[in-house]
Order: sequence, then C-alpha cells, then structure tokens
Amino acid sequence: MVDDAVRCESGGVLETGPGWAARWTTAWKVSGSEVICPVRDLGSFPVPGCQPVRRFSWRRGQRHRPGLQFMVSTGLHHGFESLEEARVLLALDFAEAVTQVICQPFRLRFTTAEGAGEHIPDVLAVACGGTWLIDVRPAARIGEADRVKFAASAEAALACGWRYLVVAGWRPHVVAVLDTLSSQRRPVSDPLGLQEVLLGRVSRGPRSFGDLVAGTIAPPVARAQLLHLVWHRRLSIDLARPLTDATLVHLAGGRPG
Repeated sequence: MVDDAVRCESGGVLETGPGWAARWTTAWKVSGSEVICPVRDLGSFPVPGCQPVRRFSWRRGQRHRPGLQFMVSTGLHHGFESLEEARVLLALDFAEAVTQVICQPFRLRFTTAEGAGEHIPDVLAVACGGTWLIDVRPAARIGEADRVKFAASAEAALACGWRYLVVAGWRPHVVAVLDTLSSQRRPVSDPLGLQEVLLGRVSRGPRSFGDLVAGTIAPPVARAQLLHLVWHRRLSIDLARPLTDATLVHLAGGRPG
C-alpha cells in the first residue's frame, strides 16, 4: 500500500494556495443528477443516497474485469472495475464496521501548475472509525500522471478529515486468507452447537486451528464454523502469516455473527 509517498513525490505540482479548497470541487451523482460540492465542504456532504459517478460497463474484449461484490457490512452489492478493487471491497468488509460504500464516488476537479486536472477515486468507505478515500492501482502501473491525481485526492481527503491511501498490492497469502474467511461470512446455522464449543476451548488459551476442529464431533463442519467466528471477530488469527492448521486462534471481542 502507498499513501504518504504519493503526496511527497507529486504534491508539489498542485495549486494549493490561499482559498484552494473553495476552488477545487467534487461532482457527485444524486438521484441521477450532478451535485457540485467544494472540497472545503466535503466533510459535511451527505454521502447516503449518492451513486457512482461512472457506470460499470461490461463488453467483449475489455482488459479490465468489472463485476459486483456483495458486502455483509452494507448488505448490498457494490460495483467494481477490476479484480484489485474487488479485493479492496472484501478487505473493507472484513477489517472495518463499514456502514456506507460508494465505488467511483465523485469526480474531483483540481488545479496544478500546468492547469486543470480531474480524477475519480475508486472507493469511498464510511466506517465507525472514520471515512476512507481509496485509490487502487498495481504498483507497476502507477505513472507520474497517476501520482499527481493521487496527491490531489490525498489533499482533498486531508482537508475534510478523511483518511486516504493507495492500494498498490497485497501479500499473496493475505488475499488467499481473506478469500477463505469470506466463504463463511454470511449467517450460518449451528444445530450442533459447535460455535460455543470452539469459543469455550479458546477461552482457556490460544489453540491451533487444526487441534480445535479435530476435537469436535464434526471436524469438517467445525472448520466452517471456525472461519465464520474469525470473520465476525469472535475469534482472531494473525493475518501476517498464512492460514494453516498450525495457525493459533485467539479469543477476541467482535461483531455479532
């Protein structure tokens, strides 16, 4: 992931003199119509009800991979323009108590030393811990023009108290673990009472994933229940390591499953 580096390298070309936050604007789509909001007022703009400013299109021969991603946090399907964006939506669903997500949320119009510029950030996520503005671009494909646009997004986010980052890549095992956990993110029934058994055993101290499921009456079912508990923060694992049977599982507070 990249954030401050983008601002430091390209922020110097932006026109941020006195009154810049009033001159820079954002264009949102509300009920099918365009609504303009200066950057200075961005923090108070009513995000609920806004729609993506750019349509998600599917056609033969296109190089990117658009689609729809369901998020448990919002209970909605959200459009994305690439598989990289889909991974960000999945990570947001897992990592934060997200209440609102808009992909391609607004068109930012800014000025640089060379003239006017435009950029549509990829994701805006409103969560209990704050609001995130996110751009998604693999590191190898970030050019100088992209850096200027990302720097402009960073300035706009900073002006209204949002946090900003550029997702430029993932450790391979993190994507695999999130995919595995997400397979059990929806509500599940527990007729065998395995969730309480698993929680009770971990309450006495960390246990390995393999030992936990092996000690139940139905190990294959227990695996699914254990993944569900981890996704919903009732149990926790170390995402810095790949998920295996040796992974230690800890008790954690979390959201209801």
